[in-house]
Amino acid sequence: MKDEPERVSTMRLMSVLMTCVFLVAMETGSLACERDKGTRFPLRIESGKSFPVDKNGHPFLMHGDSAWSLIADLKDDEADLYLEDRKARGFNTVLVNLLEHRFSRNAPANAYGERPFAGNDDFAVPNEAYFAHADRVLQKACDLGFLVLLAPAYLGYGGGIDGWYQQMAAAGPRRLASYGHFVGHRYRHFDNIIWVNGGDDNPADKDLVRAIAKGIVDEDPGSLSTIHGAPETAPLDSWTHEPWLNVNNIYTYGPVYTAAIREYDRGMPFFLIESAYEFESGTDEYRVRIQAYQAILSGAFGHLYGNNPIWHFGGPGLHRQTMGWKDALGSPGAKSMEMLIAFVSSIKWWLLEPDARNSFLVGGMNQGMERAVAATARDGSYAVVYMPGNDRIIVDLARLSAAFVRARWRDPTSGEVTDVEGSPFKAERTVFKLPGLNSRRYPDWILELLAQGPVAKSQ
Repeated sequence: MKDEPERVSTMRLMSVLMTCVFLVAMETGSLACERDKGTRFPLRIESGKSFPVDKNGHPFLMHGDSAWSLIADLKDDEADLYLEDRKARGFNTVLVNLLEHRFSRNAPANAYGERPFAGNDDFAVPNEAYFAHADRVLQKACDLGFLVLLAPAYLGYGGGIDGWYQQMAAAGPRRLASYGHFVGHRYRHFDNIIWVNGGDDNPADKDLVRAIAKGIVDEDPGSLSTIHGAPETAPLDSWTHEPWLNVNNIYTYGPVYTAAIREYDRGMPFFLIESAYEFESGTDEYRVRIQAYQAILSGAFGHLYGNNPIWHFGGPGLHRQTMGWKDALGSPGAKSMEMLIAFVSSIKWWLLEPDARNSFLVGGMNQGMERAVAATARDGSYAVVYMPGNDRIIVDLARLSAAFVRARWRDPTSGEVTDVEGSPFKAERTVFKLPGLNSRRYPDWILELLAQGPVAKSQ
């Protein structure tokens, strides 16, 4: 076995060689990622559509995991393990901080002890060794076909110690613009990135955020960007006229349905960027399922699931950590998310329109976190209802495009599907009573309704 100095020297040499190859590829425009079978990046926004489409025009459904401290807190092999696990479980998106100010073990240094900037973390001189590690993590994500939601400089809640706002204010817009150009240029050939500006705050000085965002888009004009604002606010609440803002989102700890319908009516494609995380403040698999289904069936083109301790890995979190991040990979919530993506990807989800006016789900919907949500295909061929725990609901099956409708229960925890007793039903107002508890002893169920007979041509 090599002694420690020789091993470290070898690792540094390998890192330098990999970085050289990466930089040459960027300058020649030859950097390429192996593509996921279903998605061909880059994504783009098309007028009149509530979801992004890929290079081939296929709708993109975001099914993401919040991995904020992935770059800062994990070494290469650990990052590979995490990404390969998430890929195997059906996730196609990760949310990541390019820089970590607090929530990693050596913040702001990474797991190899490299800080992002030389000197006083003032955004002036990027440290090549730090960003070389970030390159490798992002390349692995790209090779596996992930969309990466990448935050270039997370502000921190209220502009406090969680993030970089104080350092950004000291640096000023000119220096931040240079940093924006640096990361925009460095990662412009990664066509699987959506930039996440801001970070848990609606800053007093928006020009600090604008400077980085504009620098990025100057280097990569075709890139997509969103804003991670303060809780209970959406980007369009305070960033309505930014030329680089082309993807909206919702961030709420309240009923996701309410926030989602509001943003759906605004017209810009949106997703659920954050809500309660599993294992925080009593949040369990049941709560994260409600959030995800309420988002997708209320007009979002996808969602992000969160899990403590995965979002900060080994670093300090805001809540008591009850297990290691590797043990949390197969959590009940993560397994529920496997069931969710298996179901939603099996239907033409892009045809779904939320039942925002209660013309389909006409009774028994409840309120708040227990609010049942429904969506119908625009061609009338099918509908989906998610019920967090309603005793019974009333559905107007006449809204579908056939005289009879097949109804079946789907267990969101196991994926098991059974026909509803009495199915098929006449296309009229019909009462459905839940079958009891699901396989995990929770009260939530999915009701699938399929028109029996000819329907309009699918769009």
